[in-house]
Parts: sequence; C-alpha cells; structure tokens
Amino acid sequence: MQSSARKIRVSVSRQCLELFEDGKIVRTYPISTSAYGLGTEPGSLMTPPGRFIISEKFGDGAPHGMIFKSRLPIGEIGTEGQPDDFVQTRILWLDGQEEHNANSHDRYIYIHGTNHESAIGQPASHGCVRMRNAEVVELYDMVDAGTEVVIEA
Repeated sequence: MQSSARKIRVSVSRQCLELFEDGKIVRTYPISTSAYGLGTEPGSLMTPPGRFIISEKFGDGAPHGMIFKSRLPIGEIGTEGQPDDFVQTRILWLDGQEEHNANSHDRYIYIHGTNHESAIGQPASHGCVRMRNAEVVELYDMVDAGTEVVIEA
C-alpha cells in the first residue's frame, strides 16, 4: 500500500500519534508535545494545531540517537541523562496548511526522536512532537513527504 493512503493524527490531550491507512488506525505511539501548550506565535515554544503536510524527511540510515543540528547529523549520540533537548534519529519537518499555522515550517516544527524518552506521554517539548527513537524510525519508514498530519487539542 502506498503511503499516500496514510495520514497522521496527533492528539495533544491524549499525548499520542495515530497513523491511519485507508481510514483505519494501524499504529498508535505515545508522544510528547509542548510543555507550553498549543499556539502558533513565533518564539512561543508552543505546538501549533491544525493541518500540515510532511514537507521533508531527514535521517535516512542514521543510527538511533544520532543528534541533528540544522537537520544535519553531528556524529554524536544523545543519551537520556543529558539536559539539552536534542533533535535525534529522524526528522519529519511539518509545513502548516492553514493561515494560522503557515509559519510552522519557519518555526522548525518537527516530529523527531528525543533524548528525553522518559518524558514521552506528557507535554514536555519546546514545540515539536517528540517520539521514542525506535518508534520515530518505524513511522519515518512508513510515511513519505506529502503525508497529511493533523494536530488537534
């Protein structure tokens, strides 16, 4: 089945990401959205709501835990004990499709792996949708650029 029949729904209230294929849920993952709530204001560190597409994907073949800066692997693996908020393993870069979230691409809103896997299941990110590293690899491999994403309260 082509991934064009796949869609992603992120539920902020339930802190989960659901992957749909032909209208049926095929995978559910725990996630972490912003510790600051929902919003689209630049610099707010909030997770933007609404309709998006995956505009670009980064991280093909990178090892689990690889740290990315400016979407480039830096050759280091992040670990849970580190205080920094790393973008790790894979990146699905979101592009807002509505007027209120059209700045999401410029805000660098991603679905990505994290070195804070212990916080998955509760709001803790700085705007992005964090996933466990193994799970973001699985999702990454099942979707293409152009896949629809909806982030809802």
